[in-house]
Amino acid sequence: MAITRMHGVAFCALAVLATGCAQLKAPPYAADYEALDKLKASKPAAVAVVKVQPTDPNDPVNNLSLRGARLTSPSGTFAKYLEDALIGDLKEVSAYDAKSRTRLDARILSNEISVGNIVTGTGVMEVQIEVTREGVQRLKKNYKANTSFESSFAGIVAIPAGQAAYSDLVRTLLRQVYSDPQFAVALGQ
Repeated sequence: MAITRMHGVAFCALAVLATGCAQLKAPPYAADYEALDKLKASKPAAVAVVKVQPTDPNDPVNNLSLRGARLTSPSGTFAKYLEDALIGDLKEVSAYDAKSRTRLDARILSNEISVGNIVTGTGVMEVQIEVTREGVQRLKKNYKANTSFESSFAGIVAIPAGQAAYSDLVRTLLRQVYSDPQFAVALGQ
């Protein structure tokens, strides 16, 4: 009985260590269609999305860690992940045109997922959005999103929870952007 219990403890410890050293991918972004419906109702003009910054894969906003396990973006960097989300959402509401004279620039200022708390994990993302039309600035504003999710002391539970929460963090941020009347006016015809 004691040997079986020791084997169980050793197996759990090994699983936690293996998960802590693994490299995990953030899940694909899933749009918030309620927010997109509101954006579409504002009748945005066509807009081009400029490369989201920072593009450097070594920049801290492009490097996330969940208790030692590296969280990576399926797009290469988290800046590209956000760029792909913006383009996908704008295409969804028929407002994307790569050649448009209205440009949307975004810079990620902070990007964090934490599973350090025993009960609750948290996420924070702050982005500066700038909209220009024919070189004239129509909007320059920072947006910040905070999320929380169930976590655990056990890494084998907390790490996948943090991984799964990343797309919700981006969705929460973009929901704020799309529901902002100033953003709608900046994209307006």
